Amino acid sequence: MASAPPAPDADIDPHAAVESLRVALDRAGIVLPSLRADPASPSLRLVELGRVRADVALRLAHALERRETAP
Repeated sequence: MASAPPAPDADIDPHAAVESLRVALDRAGIVLPSLRADPASPSLRLVELGRVRADVALRLAHALERRETAP
């Protein structure tokens, strides 16, 4: 059984979050070239997803939809 996602206010390292997301996206065949921790707001621990082509956005949407409908 998958564990629940961490609470939004948890002390999560944005660099670790970026790497986890990069691995998960890679498994789905998706690359977000601008994916990085936001250096302008370290206290907010933001992750910059960046800009992507429309086809990549659509592939990401389909990957998330497949995940939602999986048993």
